[in-house]
Parts: sequence; structure tokens; C-alpha cells
Amino acid sequence: MIYLDTSVALAQILAEDRVPPEALWRETLISSRLIEYEVWTRIHARRLADSHGDLVRALLGGIAFLELAPPILARALEAFPATVRTLDALHLASMDFLRNHGHDPSLASYDERLLTAAKALRFNIYPV
Repeated sequence: MIYLDTSVALAQILAEDRVPPEALWRETLISSRLIEYEVWTRIHARRLADSHGDLVRALLGGIAFLELAPPILARALEAFPATVRTLDALHLASMDFLRNHGHDPSLASYDERLLTAAKALRFNIYPV
């Protein structure tokens, strides 16, 4: 199970300098529902909804979403072993929720701060 961070989704959609390996898209992908809002906000900010909307919907359609349920929100209020931003705290809390329910998600991200925090929490990192 791969926890997909927004940075990787946007790299794929926007065909940035670095893009994830094709093998990633054959994995079981999961993320917080937050990714949907983060991706669409960036797409709308760049005025790319008309040209990239179908690609966004297809990519998001391949992800299982975790809702921001009370246990996830409660965990995000707690301290983390590294400095995190608000949205990163929500993603890490979502990963922690998965782990506490018997899953072992690996994080796919290009965000160095998020990766540092995930490593401090002993999550596996998916090589992108």
C-alpha cells in the first residue's frame, strides 16, 4: 500500500522535471481526501482545469481516499517528531491511522519536510 502525497500527483499531472515511475500507478494507492483539494487548488490556480481536468479525474480515480475522520484529526493535533506544516500533519495522521489499523503504508513524496517527518515516524519511503 502506497500513501500518495500531492507532490507526486502534481508531478505526474503537470509532467514536471521529475515524474514517478510507471510502476507506482500499478500499486494500491491511498491518500487523505485532502489530496483531492490540494490537486484541484493547484490546477485551478494555474488555470489548467480545461486542459488537465480529465487527467486529474483519472489520477484521483485510482486512489482510495481516507476521510478526515475525528481520530485522524485528533492525531494531527498531537506533536510530531519533526516540524511539520498543517497539511503535512493531516497526511501523517492519516498514515498513522492506517498503521494503527494493521496496514503498513509507504510514503511516495517529493516533499523533503514530509519525508523527514515520515522517516522520524518510521514509515517506509517509496522510491520516486
